[in-house]
Amino acid sequence: MSHLKTWLLGSAAALAAVGVAQAADLPTKKASPVEFVRVCSAYGAGFFYIPGTDTCLRLSGRARFEYGYQAPLGRTQGNGDYSGTRGLARINLDARTQTGYGTLRAFIRLEAASRTGIPTIHSGTQIRIGNAFPGTGIDQYGRVEQYFSTDKAFVQFAGLTAGRASSFFDFYAHDFEFIGATSGSDVSSTNLLAYTATVGNGLSATISMEDPSFRRSPIYSPTSAQSAAVGNTSTAIFGQSNSLIPVVLGVDANGQPTGFGFTDGIQRNRMPDFVGVLRYDQPWGSAQISAAVHELNTGNVISQGGFLGVNSAGAALNATNAVAQRTKSEYGWAVQGGVKVNAPFITPGDAFYLQGAYAEGAQMYTGNGAYPGSYAISSSSIQGASFNQNFSDATVNPLTNQLQLSKSFSVVGSFLHYWTPEWRSAVFASYGENTFGSGARAAQGAYYGFVPATGANANSTVLSSAGVGKAGTRFYALNGNLRDTYSLYAGANLIWSPVKDLDIGVEGLYAQYGVQNGRVLDTQKFNYSPAYVNAGNAVKTITSTDVFQARFRVQRDF
Repeated sequence: MSHLKTWLLGSAAALAAVGVAQAADLPTKKASPVEFVRVCSAYGAGFFYIPGTDTCLRLSGRARFEYGYQAPLGRTQGNGDYSGTRGLARINLDARTQTGYGTLRAFIRLEAASRTGIPTIHSGTQIRIGNAFPGTGIDQYGRVEQYFSTDKAFVQFAGLTAGRASSFFDFYAHDFEFIGATSGSDVSSTNLLAYTATVGNGLSATISMEDPSFRRSPIYSPTSAQSAAVGNTSTAIFGQSNSLIPVVLGVDANGQPTGFGFTDGIQRNRMPDFVGVLRYDQPWGSAQISAAVHELNTGNVISQGGFLGVNSAGAALNATNAVAQRTKSEYGWAVQGGVKVNAPFITPGDAFYLQGAYAEGAQMYTGNGAYPGSYAISSSSIQGASFNQNFSDATVNPLTNQLQLSKSFSVVGSFLHYWTPEWRSAVFASYGENTFGSGARAAQGAYYGFVPATGANANSTVLSSAGVGKAGTRFYALNGNLRDTYSLYAGANLIWSPVKDLDIGVEGLYAQYGVQNGRVLDTQKFNYSPAYVNAGNAVKTITSTDVFQARFRVQRDF
């Protein structure tokens, strides 16, 4: 056994020696050196080289908390919130590479938020453009919202900007405000393709092709309040209750209507908005002139199951006994001028803004609906308001089935002042007006004077009481639909920054809107019907609605 044990141990040692020798003959691979992140100083602080590339990247972001208080004017179903909160997250990625044509840049900004409470925190505007979705519970519907937005995603190269970015038309864009209530264009996210030429000495010129979907105020339709009475036809077809525009579908030899039906008021994407800008930047500040053209259109006269409307006797119309005039497209336009003046002669960091805009058929470019809400005919951020403004870009004349453009203008001013390096505040105010086309309201009233009060189809009765009502009646004189209105906003804020990139502040806002002339029915507690008003019953009327909001914010940028 001892000889066997000795032989086995010797064999194992020999094999181990051979293995070591063979291993020594194998090729060896040297480990790659670790490439540490290097600072990129070419584009400012915070950039670093992406390992293995010559591209510089900056990662930044924001966390924000807000609390808002706004007393409601009514506590009907779905209204009555006094306060609301919002938690917001933002992530920015800025990638830049130097090329023979200049800097190649890609920028991405993602935002997400949870919002509750008063309408200017729970935003109907964001829901309407698909950035957010609402809660569906009894206590949550209309007051809880989850928000997600691809706020920015664009490429810049050799003067070209392509992707999702702020509209080049904008200038002030609520720069010094929390709530963003003043009038003035502020479309922070739209899809565009633009080219900017640098002329020299601070002067640049831009031509931009921008998505019209983010500049539309719907064409006025008086049928939204009547959709339930017609079996919710408009909702069933289009998913919206304000898409049906009543029009005349035929006239006799004497010019009297022989049929009444509906035009599909939903606009189609046919032509992008075109924006032109001249901008001048100097150490003293900036100045900009912007112009835009915006197409307006409608769909066809609609039918459901062959039904187009009714004739003067109340009988149903069809394709053979109705004459439908096609609504021609129109082109709205807008111009804006603004100036920013840096005021270090008062205190370093101080600045003034002054801006004015005018538009026809392009209300979003003057921005009078920024606070009440955009992308709806008569939305209101004031719960239980006595009446809602109409913000339509155009109306359809029901007697001719042709578009009539609305007009609007706005003026806004703002001043930022640093009391100390840690304390700053801003004051701001704006005034704007929205005016419908000449004779637009009278044409609606004349139309309802033609429509029969009774007929074979229930729609004839609905149409006789919808919209502005019959011209010459008490209801026509007092109801708020298609009334020319004004908007007035004024506010101030105070911000404390105890350390860099931390803001703790409070802002107060006073908002008022009203009719430019006459009085309107106060519908805060009672929704007056045409029959009730025309019977001479006592009614309450007003000339304006106003509200105050306060907001508290804590924000950290990094």
